[in-house]
Amino acid sequence: MVTCESPIAVIDSGVGGISVLKRLWKLMPNEKYIYFGDSKNAPYGVRPTEEIKSLTFKSAESLISMGAKELVIACNTATSAAAAELRKKYPDFPIVGLEPALKPAALSGGRPTVIVMATELTLREKKFAALVERFKNNAEIIGLPAPGIVELVEASKADSEEMDEYLRKLFSPFDKDKEYCLVLGCTHFPFAKRAIRRVMGDRVKLFDGAEGAARHAKELLEARDMLCPQGQQGRITFENSDESHITLSKKLFEDYEV
Repeated sequence: MVTCESPIAVIDSGVGGISVLKRLWKLMPNEKYIYFGDSKNAPYGVRPTEEIKSLTFKSAESLISMGAKELVIACNTATSAAAAELRKKYPDFPIVGLEPALKPAALSGGRPTVIVMATELTLREKKFAALVERFKNNAEIIGLPAPGIVELVEASKADSEEMDEYLRKLFSPFDKDKEYCLVLGCTHFPFAKRAIRRVMGDRVKLFDGAEGAARHAKELLEARDMLCPQGQQGRITFENSDESHITLSKKLFEDYEV
């Protein structure tokens, strides 16, 4: 039986969703969480849409069947591929997805140049095209595939010379003296913030969707009167399809600042 003390399930293609989990924990520290990362199959962003949908359904259905009270798809790619279908299958179950934080970037003032860093799948899906269409008059919007960041974060190299080298090549077409709004459209990307600032400088403004997703997750539970009572001791259980990544997951959670 699902109760207010049942866990919140958080899933991702690997360890990237830890950036969302940390936001959830900060906002709702008395909740129980099960975090599942599918590092064995990461990165999702270079896989066919149907394969990503299948992998996401497998993770989601497993945790829902275990008695989770809410599902947070802490992965932009998995959200694009599977969230709509999951909501159709579980119409009365609270499901939170991620999308690139294009809106706050585009509306940040003037007519900014917004670079949306994301996986190839996120950038090619209809959901992203609709976002661009909605805000194209507010900003110059540039999509920038950056799958290599996922691989480096999964290899525990988020803050490394290898990351710096990759980013220098990635951003080489852009003028470092110009101001940009940079949307981190993959939950792995916030772990590379220090490296991004080393390469792009301090003038770049960074945006990600984790905070908005965490607020929405709390609102859905509040509407159902399913929040844990105040004073309850929160707990996180880390799981991963590649058990060697559980230690990395815990370290990223401890080290990441929100």
